[in-house]
This record gives sequence, structure tokens and C-alpha cells, in this order.
Amino acid sequence: MTRSLWLRTLAQPGRSAVLAAILGAGAMLASSSPSVAAAPKVSTDKGVVIGFVEDGVARFYGIPYAKPPIGKLRWRPPVEPEAWKKPLQATKFGPQCLQVTTLGPFAGPQNTNEDCLYLNVYAPQSAIGGGRKLPVIVWIHGGGNVDGASDAYDGSKMATDGKTIVVTLNYRLNLMGFFAHPAINAEGHLFANYGVMDQQAVLKWVQANIGKFGGDAGNVTLGGQSAGASDTMANMTSPLAKGLFHRAILQSGVGSTTPLATAETNAKNMSVAAGCGSGTDEDTAKCLRKLPAEKIFDLAGTQSANGPYISGLIEDGQIIQRRFVDTIASGDFNKMPVMSGATIDEAMFSLGITQYFREGRTPLTKADYDARIATYGGPTFPENAQERVKKLYPLSAYESPLLALDAIQTDTTQCTQHNTNVLLSGQVPVYAYQFADRTAPTYFPKMEGYLSLAYHTADIQYLFIGWHGGNEGIPHDLNKKQRKLSDELVEAWTNFAWSGNPNGSGDSPWPRFKNKKNLPGILEQNIPFSTAITDAAFTAEHKCQLWDSILSYHPLKTATN
Repeated sequence: MTRSLWLRTLAQPGRSAVLAAILGAGAMLASSSPSVAAAPKVSTDKGVVIGFVEDGVARFYGIPYAKPPIGKLRWRPPVEPEAWKKPLQATKFGPQCLQVTTLGPFAGPQNTNEDCLYLNVYAPQSAIGGGRKLPVIVWIHGGGNVDGASDAYDGSKMATDGKTIVVTLNYRLNLMGFFAHPAINAEGHLFANYGVMDQQAVLKWVQANIGKFGGDAGNVTLGGQSAGASDTMANMTSPLAKGLFHRAILQSGVGSTTPLATAETNAKNMSVAAGCGSGTDEDTAKCLRKLPAEKIFDLAGTQSANGPYISGLIEDGQIIQRRFVDTIASGDFNKMPVMSGATIDEAMFSLGITQYFREGRTPLTKADYDARIATYGGPTFPENAQERVKKLYPLSAYESPLLALDAIQTDTTQCTQHNTNVLLSGQVPVYAYQFADRTAPTYFPKMEGYLSLAYHTADIQYLFIGWHGGNEGIPHDLNKKQRKLSDELVEAWTNFAWSGNPNGSGDSPWPRFKNKKNLPGILEQNIPFSTAITDAAFTAEHKCQLWDSILSYHPLKTATN
């Protein structure tokens, strides 16, 4: 996006007036040194919170939005916290939620925290207490719904450059957040998707409190990356989130769900493994809630892999009623503008994790390629699926098995997200993209033969400056050209929060996705500039004709009313 486009965006009715007021308030604050030095203070519905200012951004860390989900509150819907009498010093992040699997250097450290339901707020300093009405971006971190934490996501650039209020959050993960044991399901409360319930509790907190931080509760964008995108989709399709947000960002993910019966089987097997037996009565529920957190940690998996009891998002019938594609096809979802896309080398993330945990971190081989081809056999695929995949992705056409696997696995992901965009675009405004900067810095260590390229998660650092994965991720800075792309992405994301249109207004440089094969409809974000490409070019690049014909989960084939 050009600077002139940004200026045109500022000229929109309403936004320019708000920004002028903010700038004016900032000038008055600058002339009064005591005000500049003072720590920002906000009265929430539970008490006063005191934050701090850094680089013109008012920051409030570790605000509790629910009681600690421990003891009898484990595997129950979040409960509002008690009010606090003394001002809360909101200057430190709350604890991360229990996690064991780190996805290589993506997340961590491993921990057994259950007291972890806290959120953070980033706001332009001049917005605090000024009666502003700035758009709100609520961001859900990724990590497969098994790991990750909000403290890695610094929302200050979107707060300052885009004049928005950014809220990040921790939510229950893995077995703590997604668990459907029949003994607990029968207790008469919402069940299974406790992590999604936590997210909805944050959205309710935003409705009650964000005005005091300068935010507009009537203009809330919910977004996330990877699992955070899947969770955003869960909330888009959840009747319990109706009216709590108004725009959605699906960054590298559209999500899939686990049938309730499968999730219940996983939970019952976990109960047996934990020593609580195979029962489904009240005593079994009590036993499960008395388990030490360390025991659940052990059953959730290892650093390199999920355990056998992990279910992910669950079709519980109330929070998530059924498969996302079926809900969208029915038209019975929370309709709003959507921004949706993925990276051009999505698979380099999972392939990097595979190599990261190998002994000696040795490169992927022909055996890995053959194993991947073999996955396209069985009753859910056409008889000739393996041969067709191998013909379109011959190992001889690539410099290494790594690059061949990247192409195969990335294309399945891209085509799946594309088909969901098609399904959505007939009902709501959709802005589609693919992130294509293959110079993006990596937080993986140097590994023989590994190329990170435009890997899954590469684009997070362009929005949340300084992001570098978890405690084992390698910190890095963006170079001048990458900072320019970062400016463009922040501009687009915050324009979308303001207006539901990443351009601010109009249809350039980012056209609305209209599922017209020969019209520009997908923005390819890249250096030195971003370009709108046609739907036909995108689907040809990712060989979607092949994947649409052999993947059983193609939403346009399988979605039913």
C-alpha cells in the first residue's frame, strides 16, 4: 500500500476527526510533563488497573478476566474474577497456560500453570481517559491450541501506527482447554471447548471495559494466526459469540473440528491412563479434577509431539455446533467482513519442526517424500490419488525432498483456505491474500539443508514487532525492506479494523475477493511491492484442481445444509 493511500484513509469521515483529536490530546500531554510521566490508570468493572507507558503506548499487562480455573473450576466455564479493592499494578504479564508440546522453537517454556487467564491491553497513550472511540483488535495466539502465550505478541505498532486498541490473551490449552469427558459433560454447564469459552469471556470483558481504554466496543475485530485463526472461525460460527465482535481475521488457518464422540473417547482413555478409571459418574469427575497438574502435563504429550488424548476444537453442539464448512454453507453464522490468507510456504514450519527434533537435525530425505505420497492412499482417496500427486510433484523437479514436500503440503493448505474463502465470499466481504516474502527472518536455528522461506508464522513478526517464537526461538530484526512491508501489513490490518476494508476505502491496491477466475482478487504480499493476482493464477500455482478432486474435506464438495 502506498503512503498516498494511507493519507486517503485518514481523510475518511470520522477517522480523521478522531485522529486529529488524538494528536491534539498528545500535543497537550507533551506540554505537561507531569501527565507524560504519570502511569496510566483505568477503572474497570472489577477495579482500578495501573499500567505503564513505553514509546507512546500505554500498556496494561496481566489483567485477570476470570478466576483461576483450578480445583472445582477446572473444566468449567470461566467465572468472573472477584473485584479488587487496591489498584492492580498491571505491569507484568500473567503466567502462561500449561503446555508441554512446544512445536520446536515456536512456544514454551513448558509449564504446569493453571492460574493463567489474563489479558493485556495496548493503547495509544493519548487515548486513555480521553473518551476516544478507537477500533479494537482482539488477537488470539497460535500454537495448535496446545501451546503459545500472549506475552510474545507486542501490539504496540498496531496501536500507534494504526490508532487501534489491541488486546491479547492467554486461554486454556491442550487437555486443560479442550476436553470432553462424559462425566463432566453431564454436569449441566457448557463443556468441551473451555479455551473458546475463555476467548468469549475476553470478548465480554472488552464489551464491558474497553471504552475506558479509549476503545469502541461497537467496533471489535477478532483475529488470530494458525490455531488463533481456527478459534476465530469457531467464534464466527458460534451462536454464543453473536454481537461480541464485528470483523474477523483468519491468518494461516480456517480450522477443523473433532466429532464429540471421538473427543469423548479420547477423554475416557485419558481418564484410564490417569488412574481415574473408565467410569462416567460424579466420582470420576471428582477424580479428574483432583489430578495434579503435573499428571495432566505428562498425559498431554512431549516437547516434540501431542499425546494420544488431544482433541483440539470439539463439535460439542452448543459452542461449536458442527463442522465449520457446514455452518458456513447453511448461512447460519455471525456474518461480518473477513480477511483471510496464508503464506506461500506454509509447510516449511512443520517440516522445520520435523528436522529440529531429528537426531543430529539431519535433512529430510526421499524416504520422507515417499512416506508423504503414501498418505494419499486408503478408502478416503481415489484409487489413483498417489500416482496423480507423484506425477504433479515429481521429486526430480525439485532441488531437494524438502522443497518437494513444501510444495505438496503447502498447496493442500492453501487450497483448503481458498475454498473456504469461496464459501464465505458469497455471503460476506472477503479480502484474500498470500504472504510471499521468502526473505523473512527465521527463529529456527541453522540446520543442514533447511530453508525457511515464507514459512507458516513468518508473517507474525511483521505485525507484532520483535516476535520470534518461544523461549528457544532466535530473536532477530527486520531489515529496511522488511520494515516497509511491515508498515504495509500493519496499515492493512488496522484499516480493516477501522472500516472492514484493508484499503480503508475503495478496491485498490487490495481488491475484494469475488471468486472470479480472471479478475484480480488475491493480494500477494511481497518485497519490493505487493501485487494483486487473479484467482486463476492462484489456483494454478497451488494445483487446486488436483487437491479439490482428491481431498475428502473439500468444503464445496462436502458441505451440506
